[in-house]
Amino acid sequence: MSNLQGVELAASLTVKDLEASLRWYTEVFGFDVDRRHEREGKLIAISLRAGDVQLLINQDNGAKGLDRAKGEGFSMRITTKQSLDELARGIVERGGVLDQPVTEMPWGARMFRIQDPDGFRFTIST
Repeated sequence: MSNLQGVELAASLTVKDLEASLRWYTEVFGFDVDRRHEREGKLIAISLRAGDVQLLINQDNGAKGLDRAKGEGFSMRITTKQSLDELARGIVERGGVLDQPVTEMPWGARMFRIQDPDGFRFTIST
């Protein structure tokens, strides 16, 4: 048996308010809409893209309770070759709040942290 040899990872996130999350991901964080997903004429999910990074945000249907915690104990890392200072500054200028400002880590990487309206956490790193 061989070990998994993945070539890509895409995440799917269930959100409380699809339209509010869409605005945050596109207007604040900088993702582009790749595709809208409808069922019986109703928008149920949106595929987002930022370079090679893909996210699917899904409208919570309430089956497990609308007030359940989302994003707890979970973080995603996006690696980029872009200027972290410029990215972080742009996010703040568009109304975003950084959980951690751009920081030089002891192992040499630079990073900052942000979370979406549902508490999903992202680390943006070089």
